[in-house]
Amino acid sequence: MNDIERSIEGVAKTIAGVLANQKYAIDYYQREYKWESKQIAELVADLTAKFLELHHPDHARKEVAKYPGYYLGSIIISQKGSQPFVVDGQQRLTSLTLLLTYLRRLQQGRDDIVDIDQLIFSEKFGEKSFNLDVADRMGCMEALFENGEYEPPADAPESVHTLVGRYGELDGLFPDELKEKALPFFIDWLKDRVQLVQITAYADDDAYAIFETMNDRGLKLTPADMLKGYLLANIEDGKPRTKANDLWRRRLRNLDEHGDDASSDFLKTWLRSQYSTKIRERRKGARPEDWDRIGTEFHRWLRGVHDDIGLVTRADYHRFIVRDFEFYSHQYERILKASSGPFNSDSPLRFVRFNADLGFTLQDQLLLAPVGVDDSQQTVYHKLEIVARFTDILLAWRIWNFRATAYSTMQYAMFTVMRDIRGLDAASLAEFLREYLLKVDENFDHNDDLYVHQQNRGQLHKILARITDYIMVGSGQASPYIELTNGSKVKYEVEHIWANHAKRHADEFTHEADFERHRNRIGDLLLLPKSFNASYNDDTYAEKRPRYFSQNLLASSLDPQAYEKNPGFVEFIKTTGLPFKPHEEFRSADVVERGNLYREIAKRVWNPDDLLTVAAAGA
Repeated sequence: MNDIERSIEGVAKTIAGVLANQKYAIDYYQREYKWESKQIAELVADLTAKFLELHHPDHARKEVAKYPGYYLGSIIISQKGSQPFVVDGQQRLTSLTLLLTYLRRLQQGRDDIVDIDQLIFSEKFGEKSFNLDVADRMGCMEALFENGEYEPPADAPESVHTLVGRYGELDGLFPDELKEKALPFFIDWLKDRVQLVQITAYADDDAYAIFETMNDRGLKLTPADMLKGYLLANIEDGKPRTKANDLWRRRLRNLDEHGDDASSDFLKTWLRSQYSTKIRERRKGARPEDWDRIGTEFHRWLRGVHDDIGLVTRADYHRFIVRDFEFYSHQYERILKASSGPFNSDSPLRFVRFNADLGFTLQDQLLLAPVGVDDSQQTVYHKLEIVARFTDILLAWRIWNFRATAYSTMQYAMFTVMRDIRGLDAASLAEFLREYLLKVDENFDHNDDLYVHQQNRGQLHKILARITDYIMVGSGQASPYIELTNGSKVKYEVEHIWANHAKRHADEFTHEADFERHRNRIGDLLLLPKSFNASYNDDTYAEKRPRYFSQNLLASSLDPQAYEKNPGFVEFIKTTGLPFKPHEEFRSADVVERGNLYREIAKRVWNPDDLLTVAAAGA
């Protein structure tokens, strides 16, 4: 092999330069797309916050060309003949492709469309192929490109489900203020001013050697590395600096074992939770504040405010790492484990898992905000439970009232809560958060017409899982939450009690649309195994009702047998006073009656008074 073939190139390229009319392959062993909600949220937040820092409504489009470039990291390519293979960076490239696909659809019908099709796919000899050429993603990507939605088949690869999930979150993540006049400005900036460093090798061995060197040996300079360098430079040389350095490396390495970029997420979350006092105002032309800057450049932000946060002497810097950093990194790791580790239905941190399953990434900064380095472990647990329960209630209320729970919608409100609960003791924390909830405009009593639609189906799945779980645990059975939310082999889905046959209900509904609307109300919904739905979905209620008896208690409660052969359930009804009853038939009024039952259960599952109970238990 000659020297040219073994050469390595590194060049800064714009997003357009990397993606336009390109076709990258991915080796079979690293094809899974694994980014979670938090990572796509951070990417969108970083990009949009940086753009808003540069943009002013009075600017002309041509002025975007003068905006400073924004560095988004590096990718490593192995060039095999005419085919480039992505060795490192496919998660970021895939996420950028999803964002560009979303922005393409967001522009539809406008007069000022920025053509970005060539950044998403290329076409040769009449054949369309996406810039990341992975065969099992093709159907999904084509559907998202053409229609903006896709229903993955049950046996679809993990990546396809992840792609659909992350794409579905983009509309809530992308700021409303960029969806109007500023949209073409943002797209211009994204494709022509945002840059990646593309490192290209012409042999696999070289490409993977670069990847290992940049990652395993720590030569890939990140904001976390730059922050560490600044902090260590201000600590006394010798043992103090060595101890701080070893601690920093060990803790961040441990966090990264929990997921990609977990260490960077921690640093942003910690610094925001303890030190940010302002967030960018929700008006055009507003400047980014410390909350925003921590999200995009926390290493620069800290250097600029070190005096304000108490970093003055060498001892301050040393304490910042060996006490504060260590303490909060352990609390963050605890949150990560509660969010995605083994589920414990008795754990006070189970509410962290509930919020994480709804994709609510803003909860992490709320959880850390009231926790202090002098708190005992018991106090930490009580504070985390109080905040997680508060978040759980707030999300449930918003879902019940068709309110968005997306990152961009809630970041301002959650920032103010985070700021106001910082450092509170458990009792004050519970009282403050309960009062906050009591001032919320909408709770379960403000909507008696909750129904399922394409956008809220996943959220209602979680609501129904929690309601079912509450009944079954209260009746003395084991928690089915993980099974109901598809964490086991049996796959559950939202099931309509009524089959989709309007003619069966013609005596109550003149128009088919009225039938469809009523059929989608919460009282007509259950969670049942997909296999059950496949077998009995088309049956009449009279045929399905006896079969419901063998399913979870929310379903079996429709059948009279549930009240005769289940003493735990009967005792649960007696204790709670909930208006359960069997339904010999299931007509329009029964749907409404069941919906009212679900609402009464929800009030017990998500009760603001529980915050005070938790605080009192920890006193």
